[in-house]
Amino acid sequence: MNSADATEDATDPARPAAYETVEAAVRAQLAKALGGKRGILEAAVPTIAFTISWIATEQLKLSLIISIGTAVLLLLVRLVQRSTPQFVLNSLVGIGIGAFLASRSGEAKDVFLPGILYNAAYAAGMLLSIVVRWPIVGFLVGAITADLSAWRNDPGMVRLCSRLTWLLLLPCVLRVVVQLPLYYADQVAVLGVSKVVLGWPLQVAALGAMVWVLARGRTPITPAAGGA
Repeated sequence: MNSADATEDATDPARPAAYETVEAAVRAQLAKALGGKRGILEAAVPTIAFTISWIATEQLKLSLIISIGTAVLLLLVRLVQRSTPQFVLNSLVGIGIGAFLASRSGEAKDVFLPGILYNAAYAAGMLLSIVVRWPIVGFLVGAITADLSAWRNDPGMVRLCSRLTWLLLLPCVLRVVVQLPLYYADQVAVLGVSKVVLGWPLQVAALGAMVWVLARGRTPITPAAGGA
């Protein structure tokens, strides 16, 4: 079974036995959620285009046009190929909001403000989910088992999902810690470079760490009965 088939099986409640362990199923769900190599690349290319244009010209309008045009081109390719445009659309929405803010303020740095705010909000949400013992990754398990809350009956499962959620949270915190001072210092070019460097490479590193954690365990696909 290839990874695409595995992912499809994992999302089909009628076929919960496609994976022997929760770890294998979560790996497949994470691959789908991140969009694979192509999805990660599509999220990075418009930012790279904006940054290169800004460094070369320092013209906000031209840089925005190039960045948005690149995202639209990627979207058209997806549509022509009849593949899911989800990840390009996510990128396009973020670019659009950033372009609106930058156009209103006249400050090129505002292109990166939505990303900083998004990472801060996402980190806060994931931290809260860990504190209240409803770690976000647990809902991936719920989607696999067709029961959004049964996984909480197993304390070991809650601990596993909490560890995985921490690994998703840390890159978001690092992005905010690095990019927010650059934003206030008006370091537009460095902001663009940092967004790319702390984007897909950091996400791949986090995914690698998650895969390592998942590879060590063999939790049954059916959550254990009993109270949390």
